[in-house]
Amino acid sequence: MPNEYGPTARHRRLAAELRHRRETVGLTPEQAASTLGWHRTKLVRIETAVNMPSVADVERILDTYGGGDAVKATLLQLAREIRTRGWWTSYGDAISGSYGELEDAADRIRSWQTEVVPGLLQHENYARTLIEGENSDQAEVDRRLSARMKRRALLSLINAPSLDVVLAEEVLRRPVGGPAVMAQQLRALLEDAARPNVSVRVVPISIGYRPNLGLGSLTLFEFDAAIELDTAHVDAMSGETYVEDITQVRRCTFELDRISGAALSADDSAALIAEIAKEFQSHDA
Repeated sequence: MPNEYGPTARHRRLAAELRHRRETVGLTPEQAASTLGWHRTKLVRIETAVNMPSVADVERILDTYGGGDAVKATLLQLAREIRTRGWWTSYGDAISGSYGELEDAADRIRSWQTEVVPGLLQHENYARTLIEGENSDQAEVDRRLSARMKRRALLSLINAPSLDVVLAEEVLRRPVGGPAVMAQQLRALLEDAARPNVSVRVVPISIGYRPNLGLGSLTLFEFDAAIELDTAHVDAMSGETYVEDITQVRRCTFELDRISGAALSADDSAALIAEIAKEFQSHDA
């Protein structure tokens, strides 16, 4: 069955895992298709995420290739989930489907930001300023702002993911929207950091050199699963990139660990955020 929306992150990962399982047992696409009683084209379209496989198809493939029960259960769950469309599909023009899906499904989200406060922690006025900077149509601004605020609700859910955010101090000092808006955003940041599932730490300017200086922001979506489903997201002027290759994701994780090691403690970060918020308040007075 073709996917009219294009493959999601989970769909792409399922396809890659099925291909990997086939290669692990040493079967060519022709040999595997013959064993399954399928035409080669069907298998290839499943492995390249062109077609969305049924749960029964995935179960048949896994029974043919073998593997542990935990892995089989994880991949069958993926097969079920790729047919589920979340709230973000209604905002396809405002938020990437893959990003919304990953954010909603991840067990942990780790984010390193050098330019702005990440979307999950943006106050409404701060977010509006950023969106208005890229859009002149008010209806479009309102729509994108609605999508961003809906994302924030994720942190209040019973099964909310843990969110570990590391910010460059420059993010806190950039007066997006002016002093009043920034003071408001920083106070909101402190409130969010008090949540049991949220950590906000800061890499201070005073340290001078820091790991990956000049290389931009990075977000890691981590999953508790029998197979490695972690995905990295990198923003660049040329567009966003999703990193799903296990080796590359591990490299991103290593680099994020290095950056995290340069950050202040949570308490010291909160103190710095509060100090900068007071500076903005005094400028607005």
